[in-house]
Amino acid sequence: MPKHDLRDLSIEELEGLLSGWQEKPYHARQVFSWVHKKGISDFSAMSDLSDDLRKKLASRFFIGSLGLAKIFKSSDGTEKFLLRLGDKDLVEAVSIPSANRVTGCISTQVGCKFRCSFCASGISGFKRNLSVAEIIAEALFLKYKSSQKKLTHIVFMGTGEPFDNYDCVMKAIRIINSPFGLNIGARRITISTSGIIPGIKKLADEGLQVELSVSLHAADDATRDLIMPVNKIYPLKELIPACRDYFKKTNRQVTFEYIMIKGFNSDLKNAADLGKILKGMDSKVNLIPANPVKELKIEAPSDKEISQFKNALSASGINVTLRKPRGEDIEAACGQLRFSYEKK
Repeated sequence: MPKHDLRDLSIEELEGLLSGWQEKPYHARQVFSWVHKKGISDFSAMSDLSDDLRKKLASRFFIGSLGLAKIFKSSDGTEKFLLRLGDKDLVEAVSIPSANRVTGCISTQVGCKFRCSFCASGISGFKRNLSVAEIIAEALFLKYKSSQKKLTHIVFMGTGEPFDNYDCVMKAIRIINSPFGLNIGARRITISTSGIIPGIKKLADEGLQVELSVSLHAADDATRDLIMPVNKIYPLKELIPACRDYFKKTNRQVTFEYIMIKGFNSDLKNAADLGKILKGMDSKVNLIPANPVKELKIEAPSDKEISQFKNALSASGINVTLRKPRGEDIEAACGQLRFSYEKK
């Protein structure tokens, strides 16, 4: 009988399994604590469990580990890890420290299908979805193996489209959010999507107070088509109303990510168009100067152009912030490290 990774199980599933073994439910909480709160991957080290239960668990399950293929440390404290999965596929995870938090940026797929023209994630194509256990393993790695040894926030903004791996991402979030798991509050967890409308609608019914971030990057369909092929399936004319409906249903603000690309989407007309389509919506725009990727031939606008764009949006009544790029000196844009490693 093949063994399964224990981290695929929710606390409820583990309680049900142990109940079937005639074990008390609190043993499930003990196991969860060892795995998620203490980072233990060896059943024999779980000293508050009986020998019999430890042997049973070891006969049915394993707790996998991620191999470290490469690590880069930025001068700003950001750490980017290239992690090797059990089948030798590679994913990226990033630890981003700031004054009072440490944010983990986590991948949900090996590669990406959506091939946005500003992102390195899809250059090598799509391989597969990550399992629940593999997503959890990234979070545990960042908490226990990064220099910070701390994880307060999680953003699903790494390689892959979270809503293209919807069920695994949602289950992983509930495990991460569980008081018996990493116990990271839902409001400290952000899902970033390229605009998968069915995923946005499903999330609205989940009853989770996670943050929704939508990668916009253009204010009209013709422009967005050029950089985001997904727009031909879920165009802005349908995406923006879906985001408005999401807010009405959840009463939660939507964040729109807008990567500013020199000579493409960063002039004052683009700012005016963006203000028009978001007018009246409880939303926030994160402006992000493009992280240079030489293979994609993109670069950020000048500081002056960025400032003018931001001021124009603010003047139109849009809540706007400018996100300072992190880890530029270590190729911390999504997919860059994996791509540069694999092409060697």
